[in-house]
Amino acid sequence: MRYLYALILYASLAAPVCAGQVAYTVRSTEIKQQPFSDAATVATLDEKAGVDILSRRGGWVEISSGLGNGWVRMLSLRSDSTAKKPGDSGLQSMLNVGRSGSSGITVATGIRGLSEEDLKNARPNPGEFEKLQNYAVNKAKAEKFARDAKLKTQQLDYLPFNGNP
Repeated sequence: MRYLYALILYASLAAPVCAGQVAYTVRSTEIKQQPFSDAATVATLDEKAGVDILSRRGGWVEISSGLGNGWVRMLSLRSDSTAKKPGDSGLQSMLNVGRSGSSGITVATGIRGLSEEDLKNARPNPGEFEKLQNYAVNKAKAEKFARDAKLKTQQLDYLPFNGNP
């Protein structure tokens, strides 16, 4: 039940990135041809470059800029309402990163899970799957790592199931 309350609180504080909104880059940012880390880079935006937001897909935002259209990571953008205010400096400026508008309400940015459209458009990536296989270890390797790191065994009981997520 507390997870549900946390989710509701989180969702109410999340700052959506809306189409038609103006935003600024918080750092030098690559514009990607598609909303994937390994997609071709179209151009690179300088820090504080202004962009127009066209749409959002997961953690990616489709933008339009003087350098072209494409996709950037959502966390590389700051909406116009959270841009640095005149007179801000030092710690005060840093604290404005999570502020929304003049009300000073603190917000959090979240990325929701996969949508039905994401699942329909999913494509296998054998290279990434191979990388993932490199992280697999067997029980003997895990136990050796624990011994070498002088880790101690600790028994953890399962939480009781009360029927709520």
